[in-house]
Amino acid sequence: MSSPLARRRDTLAAQVTELHWDLGGLAYEMAIRDHFRLDVLVRRAAVLQERDAELAEVERLLRMEEDGSAGDCSNCGAPHSRGAVFCWQC
Repeated sequence: MSSPLARRRDTLAAQVTELHWDLGGLAYEMAIRDHFRLDVLVRRAAVLQERDAELAEVERLLRMEEDGSAGDCSNCGAPHSRGAVFCWQC
């Protein structure tokens, strides 16, 4: 049975993959129509960047979990590394 953190990693990895796919498809559709909307691309890329950063943090926490060094953010309840008061986002 996998831990909640491992399940979160798997969910985030699937989201990052889908967001990459969607962003590429969006750019392609704009290219074939010769009508780029940079604002739309930037917003979608920002969402992808947020999920990718969260995925990296969860993967780091999973590596640290072996040492029992993770905790919960006192502000939002998200996991964080040992010694931190807040998570990577707060």
